[in-house]
Amino acid sequence: GSDVGALRTRAVDNGDGTYAITGQKIFITWGDHDVAENVCHLVLARLPDGAPGTRGISLFMVPKLIPDAAGNPGARNALRVVSLEHKLGIHGSPTCVMAFEGATGWLVGKPNGGMAAMFTMMNNARLGVGAQGIGVAEAAYQHALAYAQDRKQGRTPLGEGAIIDHADVRRMLAVMKAEIFAARAIALDCGLAIDMGKATGKESWKARAALLTPIAKAHGTDIGCEVSSMGVQIHGGMGFIEETGAAQYFRDARITPIYEGTNGIQAMDLVGRKLMDGGEAACRLLQEIEDTAEAARGRMPELAEKVWSAAETLREATEWMVAQEANDRNAGAVAYLRAFARVLGGAYHLKAALADPQGPRCRLAHVFMDRILPEHESLLVQARAGAAQLYALSAEDLISA
Repeated sequence: GSDVGALRTRAVDNGDGTYAITGQKIFITWGDHDVAENVCHLVLARLPDGAPGTRGISLFMVPKLIPDAAGNPGARNALRVVSLEHKLGIHGSPTCVMAFEGATGWLVGKPNGGMAAMFTMMNNARLGVGAQGIGVAEAAYQHALAYAQDRKQGRTPLGEGAIIDHADVRRMLAVMKAEIFAARAIALDCGLAIDMGKATGKESWKARAALLTPIAKAHGTDIGCEVSSMGVQIHGGMGFIEETGAAQYFRDARITPIYEGTNGIQAMDLVGRKLMDGGEAACRLLQEIEDTAEAARGRMPELAEKVWSAAETLREATEWMVAQEANDRNAGAVAYLRAFARVLGGAYHLKAALADPQGPRCRLAHVFMDRILPEHESLLVQARAGAAQLYALSAEDLISA
């Protein structure tokens, strides 16, 4: 979980290059199965001389079956599934409670370097979870679109027809599609920055990847929840019936803002570590957005002005955020991340409109600019609200008010 430094799993050197791992882990996806010939767990544990907190954590590889002399899966290791969790969604993915009872493991990396090793995997996993949210959103959209084209109900402005011709249903479908496009573009841009950072070694690309990762994860998964909820709404009462399939997308999407670091953690990472450079990486990206908008004024003045203005407002909020104490930043972190995603979405929609000025991409961009991008203003008001008002409301107030 988010309080990794409090772990109690122990690792003791066996003196032969292996370690005895003892402890219990929860929320282990596919903790045991027969799909592969072996199951290898990456386990965080503390050595006897490990310092308190995250600085004293080491990473170990603990297999279900201990390799024999030839490297083939051999004897059963001292680990087992204690129970399976009963979950809201993702029922096709078993989530296990695992017990390690002196299980044999091998050190990965250096002693006490477990967190650094884990983050190598976690950053990629966070982008992957963001993509998972986008994938669920796309599936929910396609499901709702098919239903809206088939379901006949009442008179529409186009006469007797399907519910897709009702203005509110058309609005929901358009918003769903515009949201998915923006979230997918953020994830793709993040993936590009990761690849360019590896290929070129340039710190500017690495900083861009680090900046976009929490946004891609949090926004992609938020959109998964919001779009799948709209998918249920489009189905009406039938969306609440399991047989239509709309509800499963809604249930399955809900885990994605939680695992691989909750979206609140992603937001605090954004306003904390990712702005530690004084907001340089963020402002560099915003400058690129403003330059694109400036260049587009001649061709699409209305869209260009909206994007330029939003980017400039976000730049001012970024400078404000950098100057605040940690608690005030954290109190506005989620709103700031959401606003950042809105501005990025506007920039990507502008680029798409420029590439397709007479086509559906341009028409979709207008939907985003008029119905979604304006949210960044109210979000940035929330981002600047600070923590004082939250702590002025005591725990007793929350109970009695």
